[in-house]
Amino acid sequence: MFELVPYVGAQTLDRIKRDLDSLFSRLWDGSELPAAWREERLFVPSVDVRETDEAIEVKAEVPGLKPEDIEVTLTGDVLTIKGEKKEENEEKKGNYHLVERRWGKFQRSFRLPVEVDRAGLSAVHKDGVLTITLPKAAKETPTKVEIKSA
Repeated sequence: MFELVPYVGAQTLDRIKRDLDSLFSRLWDGSELPAAWREERLFVPSVDVRETDEAIEVKAEVPGLKPEDIEVTLTGDVLTIKGEKKEENEEKKGNYHLVERRWGKFQRSFRLPVEVDRAGLSAVHKDGVLTITLPKAAKETPTKVEIKSA
């Protein structure tokens, strides 16, 4: 009716605890994470991608960047936003006690889910937000092919 199962109790729990401790120490250390995820002085803009009936709209937070610091390209169905936020080097007397601003080169790429009208592409930079509008291409209507007998 009942099966006998060998008791391994404390040994198994100790092994699980060691494995979890090892995992968390690697995650918090950052040595096992991809470079883009490590706690470094990297600037990676946050992006919202929204689809409407008429267009795909991409909004990227790029505070402190000028339009000439940003490059937007569309290659095939991949939209790429790249640029560089430069570190400000102000010499002042005194020491920094906390630095939270990020800088560095960045690149974000997104595969578009639909064909877009390349002639209607637009990008606007206002108040630290880059808005890219990609109008959807007109849907192709099926072409009926007449079949002739030979």
